Amino acid sequence: MDSERRYGEDEVRQVFARAAEAAEQERAGLPSLVDGGLTLGELQAVGREVGLSPERVAAAAAELDASPRVVPRRKLLGVPISAGRIVDLPRELTDREWQFLVAELRATFDAKGEVGAEGGIREWSNGNLHAVLEQTESGHRLRLGTRKGDAFETTLLGALFSVMAVIVTFLMVADGKAGAALMVPALMGLGGGGVLVANAIRLPRWAGERERQMDHIAAWTRNLLSAPPRDADEASSAEASGAKEA
Repeated sequence: MDSERRYGEDEVRQVFARAAEAAEQERAGLPSLVDGGLTLGELQAVGREVGLSPERVAAAAAELDASPRVVPRRKLLGVPISAGRIVDLPRELTDREWQFLVAELRATFDAKGEVGAEGGIREWSNGNLHAVLEQTESGHRLRLGTRKGDAFETTLLGALFSVMAVIVTFLMVADGKAGAALMVPALMGLGGGGVLVANAIRLPRWAGERERQMDHIAAWTRNLLSAPPRDADEASSAEASGAKEA
């Protein structure tokens, strides 16, 4: 079975967009993709046809592989209420590296949070915000995610007040009431609509900020793992020192 990495349609376009940008060239139109995507070798072959060097295509593909995968936002009435990223890791974090990561999570999200471990899974969580280190069939990954805790309640409250305002207004008009009598449902509608508008403004900003923070954690973790394992280095140093003393 072919185990070589294959790039899907969206990933192919991202690879060539990055490669073309790095080469300061305009991205050329890509040919139709076969089912199953393209391998790196196939990407490089197509790149040659549009004037991109294999090295630059490989570098762009590596940059794409290092980027965290975006977890689709959950939405309520078209407004995001969650954010998430999945980071594929080249190796498992050592105990000391995990401590470094927890410290960076606390600094980035300005929250102490709680640390836990169970069955080979390590987790840092603060309310709905969590960072989970877990094993996969192909290696290790860091899963980051959060959900806006009050989003459902405030949206439901705003929608409820808005609907009640319409119903009360209809009943009062049908009963022949008008003028100042309609002030109560008008205020209800104004309050409910205000809550919905506020959510439509604040929740996308909140989701964007959380995603930027998660992207930072993803890049920071990949950079941390680009060096040899910290614990292994220390163990080697200790063994070397012991050998000298002996």
